[in-house]
Amino acid sequence: MTKPIHRILSLLLLCALTGTVNARPAAWHWWASKIDGARICMQTPPGEGWTYSGGPYRDAHCTLPARY
Repeated sequence: MTKPIHRILSLLLLCALTGTVNARPAAWHWWASKIDGARICMQTPPGEGWTYSGGPYRDAHCTLPARY
């Protein structure tokens, strides 16, 4: 009676792990300051004082365009 339980658990574990196969790093984006227009390259929004300025990029210098 434990064999079907093991099969089900193994199948659930396999399904959970297949989603991580396609994982990739987060893209980088340019953000511009609302105060002085300074730009920074970050993966996440830096806060309320910033607006989206461009992207996505593959590197932390925002020089290599992402090919998604």
